[in-house]
Amino acid sequence: MYSHAKRALPAFSLLFALLSVGVPANAQSGTGRPSPNAVNEADLPKGPAPRLTDGHPDLSGYWVPNRKDKPGGNIGKDYPGYKLPFTPAGEAALKYNVEHTVDPEALCIVGGIPRHDASGLAFQLLQGRSQVAFLYWYTTYRLIPFDVKKHDPDPDPSFFGDEIGWWEGDTFVIDSTSFKEERTWIDENANPHSDQQHTIERWTRPDVSHLHLELIVEDPKFYKEPLHYQRTWFAGKPGQIIREYSCAEDNVDAPHIGPGPGPIGPDGQRGYGKLAPLPPPPDKDHPAKTSIPE
Repeated sequence: MYSHAKRALPAFSLLFALLSVGVPANAQSGTGRPSPNAVNEADLPKGPAPRLTDGHPDLSGYWVPNRKDKPGGNIGKDYPGYKLPFTPAGEAALKYNVEHTVDPEALCIVGGIPRHDASGLAFQLLQGRSQVAFLYWYTTYRLIPFDVKKHDPDPDPSFFGDEIGWWEGDTFVIDSTSFKEERTWIDENANPHSDQQHTIERWTRPDVSHLHLELIVEDPKFYKEPLHYQRTWFAGKPGQIIREYSCAEDNVDAPHIGPGPGPIGPDGQRGYGKLAPLPPPPDKDHPAKTSIPE
């Protein structure tokens, strides 16, 4: 992140911007090295989705964003003009986020759902006998049990909500309620949610190399109608796994970050059109510097 910026993208959002804003799909800006998330769809393996002994598709894998799903990080990507159907209360909440709220992920607060569903970063999914685990780059996770159709009668609000899941044929459904209503955005663009948010995710693996999500976000306090969002991920390369990532470690820019999401282009994409070149990676002769310059 750049400490001189009034508004700064969180580290992982900046990484996404570096890999997607004005950068070829197969290279990082200025480095010539392949992006770790660069996938050519034509080169993906062909064939049916693998299945477990219970007959259900195995959703497990390292799943990489499809860069055609743009604008990234924007729940309104499929709406005309990327405009969500706000109620007056929703409009006021968005205005407050833009003018007063620092991006929660920039402060190392868990993005939660639905924001993680719109993320520009890869994730790993592990499917077991009784539950499925989503592992994220932010060194956080969520666990959803299978064949549970009743919410906790008195759940503690959380970033991912009270999540229950079940199978409808080859579709795994996740129903979530009881979200934390403060200090969270539903996407990169500061769009808000209230204490009435309810999400329904429908996950399918149509073949060996694709994972598809259809998401519905219900929030009658902030939106006039349910929000609809969908996207598809590609299977990652063999051996790819989620690596440790500590947002809080040496987060020197946190005190300097201003409110709101920063620039959002006419294409609905958050990020800075012209990024400064990245410095070379540290080595033994040039160690990393994490302190704020005098």
